[in-house]
Amino acid sequence: MITAIIIIVVVLLLVGVVVGMYNGLIKLRNLVQEAWRQIDVELTRRHDLIGNLVETVKGYAAHERGTLEDVIKARSAAMAPNQSPGQQAESENMLSQALGRLLAIAEAYPDLKANQNFMALQQELTSTEDRIASSRRYYNATVRDLNTKVETVPTNFIAGMFGIKTAEYFEAVGEQREAPKVDFGQRDATIPPPSGYAPSAPSASTPPGPQSPADTPAAPAAPPAPPVEQTQPIDPTTPGDTPPAPPAPRV
Repeated sequence: MITAIIIIVVVLLLVGVVVGMYNGLIKLRNLVQEAWRQIDVELTRRHDLIGNLVETVKGYAAHERGTLEDVIKARSAAMAPNQSPGQQAESENMLSQALGRLLAIAEAYPDLKANQNFMALQQELTSTEDRIASSRRYYNATVRDLNTKVETVPTNFIAGMFGIKTAEYFEAVGEQREAPKVDFGQRDATIPPPSGYAPSAPSASTPPGPQSPADTPAAPAAPPAPPVEQTQPIDPTTPGDTPPAPPAPRV
């Protein structure tokens, strides 16, 4: 009877452990799906803003047909349904490149840059990009937690039994990984001082500043010491060598 009770207790403990690990995996999987839906909401808003931005630019630069068509095609590819996070990241990267070319063209049209609708769309697009970046960080963090559980012992056995697989990260690809490099071709050039610059002579009241060893003139060589003459010691009692007495104080 006692043995049966022990066996039942052990079985219940094992079942509880398995149920706990399974529930933890399901919770992480649901968090990953929820985080991805949040990214999808922000991406949908991004696509709508880019569509409105294209229509605004078209009214001022209709002859820039090639660039406008590139943005429209990239936007359509990014809006395609049922894409994996890796495919979506690649599509969004192509759309970002086309959008960058469109905004570069817009710099040549002062009237377009001053358009209130265009400026508002740019600001909304910038804030949307920030929210996408924040959502991507949260999504990737939950994916990391899920993948760690799926790939480590003992939860990997439970994940294999119930078909719970690792999730895919949503990461920036291509040119988004590299920070823009600013180089005007003068990185190794020697830049001269301004033409109006002239070093002022130090004034008499201003102490000279520290000089480098290369600018400090060498000190003249010391002359040879004169020969020391052997003299007789002076007798302090000699009248001629007695120091004068100090003057008496006045009353």
